[in-house]
Amino acid sequence: MQHNVLILDFGSQYTQLIARRVRELNIFCEIFPYNHFPSDLSSYKAVILSGSPFSVRAEDAPHPDLSQIRGKMPMLAVCYGAQYLAHFAGGEVAPSNIREYGRANLSFIKGEEAFFDGVNLNSQVWMSHSDTIKSLPTNGVRLASTKDVENAAYRIDGETTYAIQFHPEVYHSTDGKQILENFLVKIAEVPQNFTPNAFVEEIVAEMQEKIGNDKVVLGLSGGVDSTVAAVLLHKAIGKNLYCIFVNNGLLRKNEFDSVLEQYKGMGLNVKGVDASARFLDELAGISDPETKRKTIGRVFIEVFDSESHLLEGVKFLAQGTIYPDVIESVSVKGPSATIKSHHNVGGLPDFMKLKIVEPLRMLFKDEVRRVGATLGISPALLGRHPFPGPGLSIRILGDITPEKVRILQEVDYIFIEGLKTHGLYDKVWQAGAILLPVNSVGVMGDERTYEKVVALRAVESTDGMTADWVHLPYEFLMLISNEIINKVKGVNRVVYDISSKPPATIEWE
Repeated sequence: MQHNVLILDFGSQYTQLIARRVRELNIFCEIFPYNHFPSDLSSYKAVILSGSPFSVRAEDAPHPDLSQIRGKMPMLAVCYGAQYLAHFAGGEVAPSNIREYGRANLSFIKGEEAFFDGVNLNSQVWMSHSDTIKSLPTNGVRLASTKDVENAAYRIDGETTYAIQFHPEVYHSTDGKQILENFLVKIAEVPQNFTPNAFVEEIVAEMQEKIGNDKVVLGLSGGVDSTVAAVLLHKAIGKNLYCIFVNNGLLRKNEFDSVLEQYKGMGLNVKGVDASARFLDELAGISDPETKRKTIGRVFIEVFDSESHLLEGVKFLAQGTIYPDVIESVSVKGPSATIKSHHNVGGLPDFMKLKIVEPLRMLFKDEVRRVGATLGISPALLGRHPFPGPGLSIRILGDITPEKVRILQEVDYIFIEGLKTHGLYDKVWQAGAILLPVNSVGVMGDERTYEKVVALRAVESTDGMTADWVHLPYEFLMLISNEIINKVKGVNRVVYDISSKPPATIEWE
């Protein structure tokens, strides 16, 4: 992969959005923690410094060595990055008299600056900081201001270094994408060559070189990621790919049989393994979400180890890991916090002698779908909603029992089929039901009930890094709620989750 842009993460909640905006320009980029980035930067064309929850004035503020970057390659410093350059290079950063958070408008733009080509005066930008840049660093040249922020953007004379106090990556900065394009394409001259076709060609060649004539075993889930990974690997190594679809007992209703049927005719060598009893036995009595994930990950690996021993000459385990999985599973001392671990991220145990291959590891979900379309995978399959690797285990809050799985499968089936029947499925990015660990009082007929509560969740998103709840019609929600309560024994109350990500996550665990 051509490593064109390096993004140094200082712990901002918006860092992933920077990557998304850069990728939208058909420019490949990678995120690295500020304190652990590549020593060899020869393949990079530009660097972007992210924002941060830290103040540059704090004793424990991130303070990386940028000596191999500053003045030697184009650099864009965003928010904390802009304050960092000022604070440690002759400028002054001080607490702001007012907390500068939310929408603002550019009141000054320095003329004839390529950085602001196509950006209008009064363009809206998004601020999110409590410190402000009182004076610019040595050789700093002011490029833009807002009503409350005098030094909203600046560059360093004699360098290809630019800095902005606002966040161009968020939706609320109306010309943010244009500003990023100006810096990356016009100023840094980064090639816009990251396309689905180019990715397929490059990754197929990479997989062929890495795998050679060895055999690969791949875990299929029926979802978009593992399916695209399978077709991509099949294109690279053909008959040396062996696909296994494991029933972990936590799939959707009838999913094991329907997924196996789905893969018929795709030319893939697929074997179904029903390990549901084993997974449910191992999960018995476990309530902690992280322990659930790790237990499922361990059993998943054990099942694959057992199955791989039935295949002669298998050297690799392939997974449909994608970039958000990797980002959310990385914990950096200081700025980043692990939101949740992912069952398919983190390597293999010593006893398993297979090497990992992850052809989609650097792609966001929407990019995976575009690659799948390039490979000729059907739109119906590519349009399928994401489904978590741990399955319904993280949608059953508390411990797992076969009865709880049955209840949730029935509820989920009614909800998803209802979305399809009413033409809403393709308007939703991800949907599902959550079984809550509480009972509520209800009345059915003349009898008092004390049964389970389920929450319905439907979100719209691009890549899962951020998400908004979907405004499903009240009439639809009423219909689905009635159907669930009437048809699913053990449920007497249905609620709808209207939380967005952030601050919530898409899944409840």
